[in-house]
Amino acid sequence: MKAFFEFLLPPVVDNSIRGWRFPTYLFTLVAIVSTVRSLVHLLAPDGGAGSIAGVDLSAGAPAIIFSFALWGSAQLVYAFLQLTVAFRYRSLVPFLYLLLLIETLLRMLVGHIKPITLSHKPPGEYGNYVVLPVSALMLILSFTTRHRS
Repeated sequence: MKAFFEFLLPPVVDNSIRGWRFPTYLFTLVAIVSTVRSLVHLLAPDGGAGSIAGVDLSAGAPAIIFSFALWGSAQLVYAFLQLTVAFRYRSLVPFLYLLLLIETLLRMLVGHIKPITLSHKPPGEYGNYVVLPVSALMLILSFTTRHRS
């Protein structure tokens, strides 16, 4: 168990890649996508609430838009962390994949606990079913050592 935690949170954080390189490269792409989606929530006139997520803004629109802008700001902070890890502290990539798994599962849980009626399914609803297994696989690959012949 100690080895597991030392792998996720190594005593020395540096820019080395442990295990396969592919999880790190895919993680960089995830970080870029996270940055873009954060900026959409922050900068879109409706915060992405109606235009992307399909929320009916006819009642209480300012509060909904405000909430989406706040969510976008949180996503942007997370994206900066992802980008920092992707480009400077790559030994933390496995830990960030674990966080990505937890964050995705929590969003899916919120959708089941507090369902709302949408005019259409937002892209993230479909994306969750891609991000979940891919991030789990990348976490597993990050733990394995690639043998060169």
